[in-house]
Amino acid sequence: MAEKSTTHDFTGSVVLVTGAGSGIGAAVARAFLDAGATVAVTGRRREPLEEVVAGHPDERAAVLTADVSDGAQVRDLVAGVVERFGRVDVVVSNAAAYAGGEVTDVADEDWEHLRATNVDGFFHLAKAALPHLEASGGTLVAVSSVSGDRGDWGQATYNATKAAITNFVRSLALDWGPRGVRLNAVAPAFTRTPLTQGVWSDEDALATMVERVALGRPGEPEDVAPAVLWLASDAARYVTGAVLPVDGGTSASTGQGRG
Repeated sequence: MAEKSTTHDFTGSVVLVTGAGSGIGAAVARAFLDAGATVAVTGRRREPLEEVVAGHPDERAAVLTADVSDGAQVRDLVAGVVERFGRVDVVVSNAAAYAGGEVTDVADEDWEHLRATNVDGFFHLAKAALPHLEASGGTLVAVSSVSGDRGDWGQATYNATKAAITNFVRSLALDWGPRGVRLNAVAPAFTRTPLTQGVWSDEDALATMVERVALGRPGEPEDVAPAVLWLASDAARYVTGAVLPVDGGTSASTGQGRG
């Protein structure tokens, strides 16, 4: 795989990426940095965020810790980016949590954490960032999931939160398009990240996931990042309210087994 994941030029753009300490968020942040952007990365822990921006000058990279489930912290986060860099042009809502299992087995506190991170986190971020994106003529890209469009066995709670993100994006695109703000989402399928390590470290479980993928392999964070950059770029200037599958062909299937 090529080291450079994009040909888009974001020189002069200010980008905020949530959940940027690992996985898809880290790959997206690095791709924007490679494309010349000034990037603010955020997450709950400082050390992995610093690793993501290592080697980039302070004038082009900022590490800001925040818990996206806390509205006050998110407001301070967005205000801090604008105060430091004067504007924000691209916001990538990537922070996420996962809880699987039968709904009767999911603990109330696990559901609260899942909803607070995935749904409330997006709400807080959109509410804080959209007025600034209107000022800059900017764009918001969310990381949703193919699980937000269809059901999965044993994932009702997770799928419900991703469905919320998908339709948040579609509806907000209608509200904010006349104000010059584009909102889109990418919808990965199974992607090899720390969040999914329990599956991809188990050969049998991984085989079950991959058999539904047309390209015959799990996704990697570096497969998703270029799609995020494209949606944020001028090349997608007439694209809003879109949910772009980045799933190796997973959603091309009806779900029936191979003959």
